[in-house]
Amino acid sequence: MALLNQKNDITTWVNDYSDILYNYALQRIKDADDAKDLVQETFLAAWRNIDNYNGDASVKTWLVAILKNKIIDQYRKNASKKEQALEINEGETIFFDGEDHWSKGFYPKDWKIDYEHNIESKEFYIILNACKKKLKEIQFQVFSMKYMDDLESDEICKLLNLSNANYWVLIHRAKVQLRACLEINWLN
Repeated sequence: MALLNQKNDITTWVNDYSDILYNYALQRIKDADDAKDLVQETFLAAWRNIDNYNGDASVKTWLVAILKNKIIDQYRKNASKKEQALEINEGETIFFDGEDHWSKGFYPKDWKIDYEHNIESKEFYIILNACKKKLKEIQFQVFSMKYMDDLESDEICKLLNLSNANYWVLIHRAKVQLRACLEINWLN
């Protein structure tokens, strides 16, 4: 398709969509430089595959789809580099007793928050993003795929080569760690 007739068209795309794509990537990739690289790779892939773009979706939607695939490829690459199983460390068990029930004194608190205020919401997302970056890489990836990209658990397991049990341990620990981080850094 001759959508990019002039050199200025790709410049327009970069100007119009760089920030959107970067923010999308940064929510799913811990490292800012890696997020920038993925955005660059997205524009390169779009440039190379412009003949495959049929205009059914907006340019923005098409670029986000390319970026999403690049992010998943990055997750796969990271997953193949290292063993994904996490061992239980001594400090990680304080939230639960031997039967995986909440330990006394570590019950989740009722946050009693008015979620309607935009300022509070902005503050929340800033702190949430900081807390997400404290997660182990595999926990960050699993959490992002599940709760940001709405992927099903079996699809995440397949993409990252995880067992079902390992997936549930990872997602559970990510949620517990995020909750603890938010309680310390946002509620107090």
